[in-house]
Amino acid sequence: MQSFAYKVRSELCRTAVQRLCCARAEAYGVLLYCNTFTSREIRIITENPEFAARLPRLFQRAFTLRFDRLPEEDTGRGKLIFQITQQDKLNKIINQFGYDPRQNPVLHVNFGMLEDECCRTAFLRGAFLSGGSVTDPEKRYHLELATSHLQASREVSALLTELGFFPRSVMRSGSAVIYFKQSEHIEDFLTKIGAPASAMDIMTAKVDKEIRNGANRAMNCDMANVNKTLDAALEQKNAIEKLRQRGALENLPDKLRQTALLRLQYPELSLTQLAERCDPPVTKSCLNHRMRKLMSMAQELP
Repeated sequence: MQSFAYKVRSELCRTAVQRLCCARAEAYGVLLYCNTFTSREIRIITENPEFAARLPRLFQRAFTLRFDRLPEEDTGRGKLIFQITQQDKLNKIINQFGYDPRQNPVLHVNFGMLEDECCRTAFLRGAFLSGGSVTDPEKRYHLELATSHLQASREVSALLTELGFFPRSVMRSGSAVIYFKQSEHIEDFLTKIGAPASAMDIMTAKVDKEIRNGANRAMNCDMANVNKTLDAALEQKNAIEKLRQRGALENLPDKLRQTALLRLQYPELSLTQLAERCDPPVTKSCLNHRMRKLMSMAQELP
């Protein structure tokens, strides 16, 4: 069975690669959040075949180049690996992002590549495709982006905050992770990067949870009320039994004796139901008054 994160990636991969600036921005997000991006090697590993099919088109559009290693070389291993090691290709990509090939190219985010709103959206889509994950909303709400580049993560966090998402940050096993736990932020983020159907799945799951929780609360409340009614009825029955054992039942006024006998006959009924069986029927308040009188009389007995 496909995971929810798999479905999100598949939906994102249906977004067309069109404008050159957006293709470069998406590729930038992919590289900053992929397995390896240095001046000596680019390595992208995925298990999603639709993302694997998108990568060659994306890099061809963004940089007019091909990967040195394609995933067909790794059949049967469950992972799809893309790699670039040729120095001229690496230099071309690194120069495109304004870095010096002689230095570490992932120290920071070049926001000059992300001036337009469409490019920011493409960048975040690439980051999620490469280093993102999202939990099945039926279980809990959690979306995160993880990278080994701490400074880049901080700047992506600042970008998300500027866009109104307010992520949290944590270090985990050497990776910088920014994450959301609010369902509304996850929905908005997925909608922004091109996965509105997945965002709607989260909304639907949330509504279903609220309905189930409401039903459970109502059922628990009903059970509590039933237990309370049964406890009260048992307490009344015990008091009346005490009156009968002491021979006091036969000396009661007619209305109290009728009430006592009805309770003994119908120990499981609520006061409302018992009041309807009186002859003539009385109100719940009237019957409650009679019950309190009976219980008070029982307490006075030795």
